[in-house]
Amino acid sequence: MNSDCLFCRIIAGEIPADVVSETEHTIAFRDINPQAEVHILVVPRLHEPDIASLAAADADVTIALLAETRRVAEAESGGQYRLVFNTGEAAGQMVFHVHGHVLGGQIHDRLPS
Repeated sequence: MNSDCLFCRIIAGEIPADVVSETEHTIAFRDINPQAEVHILVVPRLHEPDIASLAAADADVTIALLAETRRVAEAESGGQYRLVFNTGEAAGQMVFHVHGHVLGGQIHDRLPS
């Protein structure tokens, strides 16, 4: 756990979140600034800054993260969704703990960060 990381603190239960699912490797919760009718962040418990770093560090956790994004998207948006992973500040990433944005329903103009 990185004590300076917002998502690590949510995973540890130090910061409340509207959790929609938890697995051994992931936690999924509603975004506090939704960019779509359905906007859920799916986050691995393992702290890595971005999806490429996670893939290099642990393929099994990467697979678990992608599988959970699909399961959450099926449950929350009927399987029609956009999945976004931002990598780097210039790409709009604001929290440097890898997270997938599951977006469904009416999607607002701005892309998530």
